[in-house]
Amino acid sequence: MIERLGLLVFQPAQPGSGWAVILLVGLPLLLGILGAICRPSRGWPAVFLGLLPFMVAVWLLQRVREHGVQAWVLELGSLTLHWRADALTLLLFMLTQIVALASAAYAPAYLRAVEDASKGSLVWLWPLLGTLVTSLSLIWLAADLLALYIGLELMGLTAVGLMLLPGRVEALAAGMRYLLLALVGSLAFLMGVTLLLGAWGRLDLVGLAAVSEPGPVLWVAMALLSGGLLLKAAAFPLHAWLAPVHASAWTPVSALHAALVIKASFFIALQLWLVLVPDAAVAARLVGGMGAAAVIWGGLMAWRAAKLKDVVAWSTVAQLGYLLLGFPLLIGTASVAADIAWEGTWLQLAAHSLAKAAMFLAAGNLLLATGVSRVADLAGASRRFPLSLLSFGIAAISLIGLPPSAGFTAKWLLLHAALAAGQWPWLVVLAIGTLLSAAYVFRVFRYSFIEDAPLHDYRPVPWGMDLIALVVASSSLLLGLLAEWPLALLRLAGGAS
Repeated sequence: MIERLGLLVFQPAQPGSGWAVILLVGLPLLLGILGAICRPSRGWPAVFLGLLPFMVAVWLLQRVREHGVQAWVLELGSLTLHWRADALTLLLFMLTQIVALASAAYAPAYLRAVEDASKGSLVWLWPLLGTLVTSLSLIWLAADLLALYIGLELMGLTAVGLMLLPGRVEALAAGMRYLLLALVGSLAFLMGVTLLLGAWGRLDLVGLAAVSEPGPVLWVAMALLSGGLLLKAAAFPLHAWLAPVHASAWTPVSALHAALVIKASFFIALQLWLVLVPDAAVAARLVGGMGAAAVIWGGLMAWRAAKLKDVVAWSTVAQLGYLLLGFPLLIGTASVAADIAWEGTWLQLAAHSLAKAAMFLAAGNLLLATGVSRVADLAGASRRFPLSLLSFGIAAISLIGLPPSAGFTAKWLLLHAALAAGQWPWLVVLAIGTLLSAAYVFRVFRYSFIEDAPLHDYRPVPWGMDLIALVVASSSLLLGLLAEWPLALLRLAGGAS
């Protein structure tokens, strides 16, 4: 599996590809600074300019398909940073751009409507958004622990800054709690990196894969690295901070965080396991058990949650559990099962990112229009806000795992991988998780379709906000219909043709 991460099949970087990587990392930050200066009042400028790094990623992906993995080494004095671009990392980058574009296009109209959007907050939103995308790009492309740590820290601090923008007391309290836990996770990660450096004297993933040996040092280092990353990813039972943070954050920030930020920590964790402990089947099954508990507990809490945003936040905890099932299905299993799980895991990540971003945007539209936060107060929403409810429902199709969504295809692949690996308990987890997802989604629709509800005052949201949520939700269905394209890229060994 390590070769599929693009770490053992390096090809000489093609002319011009180095500049492409610089643009991938630097353009989002420059666009964020430009947004702070210009403060766009409409979403279309953000979409137009944000397409530039997306186009660069498409061009670089074509180079990877033709010439194989592209690798670079950046020397800064005594420091050496390793980078690589392969099919997987570029697909993740394009996913990042899609969600970031949707949030950026949604933000101007949303911020004109919310009461706590001060001028100072508006100034900081755009550079923080650009920095977040830049940090995610660093994480996707990094091929050594130092570069991963830099990207992880930058991402965490930027995410905290975005969470604090509303300025309300509850937002400040939740943001500071998130900052404290993020720092704890970073400290654990840094301690693990220090152990590896002290034991083997290098931080590049390819070199560590060659020289690291099983033993107490490696296991303690992996425990620290994994604990810090799973805390940042809100993996069960380290998830308690997630719902309060999303409850007080602005809607486009919640969409970004749930769709991308926690996925980056998962990506790093799975990558390190595949590189350093590819045969740790027993430990991987323990992580799978955490995923199973997340699916069930998160689904139950989403079903019981009183507030709409809490429903969506707890759903994130549950859906992340499916990704954690990738650990036991990829590590210590036969190649047939691992190959299927490889495709299912990354397709599940993409499907959940698109669906969860759309669900947060649609929920934000409903909350903004009704002025209420409780699910029970959405009575009558079906006839007053049909487009917002439609977007919520389309996103829910992928979360539940109904055809023809990408969520259905991903869960089908995970089911086949569990059968091929002979790991029957995960089949039960997939079935229970699907039923619980349907339960909390239909609970929202149950209240929304109460026709005899009294007509309360409401304010319709701008049509552009509804349209953005609908487009992102539809993309999760489109990904399911066109799933063969990303799956074909994922089948390539490191992206090489």
